[in-house]
Amino acid sequence: MMTITPERPLACWRSEELYNGIKIPCLTIIFKSGGCSWNQCTMCGYCHERYRGYSKEDLIHALRAQLAYAMETFPSDSYEMVKIFTSGSFLDSVEVPPEARDAIGNALRGKIVIAESRVEYVTEETVNAFRETIDTGRWDIPLYIASGLETINDQIREHCIRKGHTYQDYIDSTKRARAAGAGIKTYLMMKPPYLTEAEAKKDMHTSVQVVSKYADMISMNLCTIQSKTPVERLWKKGAYRPPYLWSALEVLIEAPRPISCDPVGGGKIRGPHNCGTCDREIVPAILEYSLSADKGQLQELFEAGCDCKAEWEFVLENEQPWSMPLTR
Repeated sequence: MMTITPERPLACWRSEELYNGIKIPCLTIIFKSGGCSWNQCTMCGYCHERYRGYSKEDLIHALRAQLAYAMETFPSDSYEMVKIFTSGSFLDSVEVPPEARDAIGNALRGKIVIAESRVEYVTEETVNAFRETIDTGRWDIPLYIASGLETINDQIREHCIRKGHTYQDYIDSTKRARAAGAGIKTYLMMKPPYLTEAEAKKDMHTSVQVVSKYADMISMNLCTIQSKTPVERLWKKGAYRPPYLWSALEVLIEAPRPISCDPVGGGKIRGPHNCGTCDREIVPAILEYSLSADKGQLQELFEAGCDCKAEWEFVLENEQPWSMPLTR
């Protein structure tokens, strides 16, 4: 369900998530908030989803109303994990006032919570306070801090994504989160703008290998074309193509550990796609892998191939930065 009314979250749905090798029911809530303070990432469309001109009191009221809607719509006994997203960073006290964050924590007490935040807002004090609010002793690690590192390559993160922080900033934030008793989830981005398909695939291979040493959970996000973003402007000019699903398959198959991947928009022109035919099998296979960690079906699909796999291989071999992308 999607909505933009103040009384409801931007999105709220129940699904399943793989946790310590077991599938558990999960509630995802995307809160409309005061908005990302950074607001410069090239691929992010959430910069447009914010309350503008709200006082702190009005913002607290709006967030409480969204929380009430989520709690009324999805009974507490219908999920064990909650993933929290906002228009920017859940731990940013300007975007999500502490009073609203406390209300959310109290409502989710006893659950495993994964909360997304930029690294600069990950402080021991803030993380510890929220962890104590949700912790009942039921889970060894009740809180995971999720951050969008995107890549371990500082040049790619700065010039292609405009993320505004360094790899070292991420490492430092993981230390602060762990010191406060939280686990770590890390988001990586496959194929930000200005990279060839081969460069993007290589960067993701390397990033997964390195981040595995620091993160309890890794999620690989495949870049999509969101409205009113720099990536969309490039795409409309024929200067950007989302990643091939073949690239995603290869990274997942060769990853040293299970990583999750939800190919949003998979098989569509604005999302990660191949030819449109093999996508119908590959997209659900990736989703199933994210819930089972079984690479068998991914391997079978990759080896079986499709007529378009030769195109992907040609692109990997011949696409150059000054003449990319070669395909749409």
